[in-house]
Amino acid sequence: MVKRLLASLAAVALAGTIVASIPQAGASTTGGSKATPYEPVLDPANFVSVIDNPYFPLPVGRTLTYRGVRDGQTQIDRVTVTSDTKLSEGITARVVSDVATHQGTLLEKTFDLYAQDKQGNVWYLGEDTKAYNPDGTVDTSGSWQAGVKDGEPGIIMEANPQVPDAYRQEYLKGQAEDTAWIVNRGGSVTVPYGTVKNVITSLEFARIEPTVVDQKIYAPGLGIVSEKALAGDQEVAALVKVTG
Repeated sequence: MVKRLLASLAAVALAGTIVASIPQAGASTTGGSKATPYEPVLDPANFVSVIDNPYFPLPVGRTLTYRGVRDGQTQIDRVTVTSDTKLSEGITARVVSDVATHQGTLLEKTFDLYAQDKQGNVWYLGEDTKAYNPDGTVDTSGSWQAGVKDGEPGIIMEANPQVPDAYRQEYLKGQAEDTAWIVNRGGSVTVPYGTVKNVITSLEFARIEPTVVDQKIYAPGLGIVSEKALAGDQEVAALVKVTG
C-alpha cells in the first residue's frame, strides 16, 4: 500500500512538469515575467486527407475494440473511424466515433475530430461528447472545438515522437486541458489483441484533474493498445480486437 501511494505521488509530480514546460493558453506577458501564449495557427493548405501516422493511423472503416474497467465497472469501448468529415478552422477533419458500454448499457458516446498535417503530425480539433448518467441526465461538459469559444487544437501524436517531448493535446480552459509527455520508446507489450513491439509510452495529465495521471502505450500500425491510471481513479483499458 505504501509503495503504491509513493508511486502515485511520484507519477503526479512527474506529470506536473508537463504543464510547466508547455506554453499556456492566454498566458500573461506582463508583470515582469514572460510566457508564450498557446495559440497555434494552422494553415488548412498544410493538411492531407489521409491519416497514416505510424502511431496513430486512422484508416476509414477501422474499428478498435477495448475492454477495461472505469468507475468500478467493466466497460467496452468501440472506436470507429467513420467516413464522415467536419470543417474545423477551415481544416477538413476526420470524424471518429467512440462508444462506451457496460453490459449493453450506453455509458458515453463521443465524436472526435482529427487531421494530419503534411509533416505527419496528427492534430486533435475537437470532440462532441455525451456521458449518460444513471439518473438519466446527460453530461456534455467535455465537449469542445478548435476555434469555438477560445478552443485551441493540440497534437494527439507527433510525426516523430521522441523522449522527452511534451505537448498540448487540446485546450479549452476548464474543460479540455490534456497534455502528453513521451517517456519511453521501444520494447513490447502484451494485450488481449496480442504482443506488439516497438511501442511508445506517454504520460497524460490535465491541470483540471491534478491527481490523475494516465499512461498510454501506442503501437505502430494500431495506435493506442493500452491505457491505465497511474494515479487517481483505477482505470484500465486494453485492445482486444481490430477490424477493417
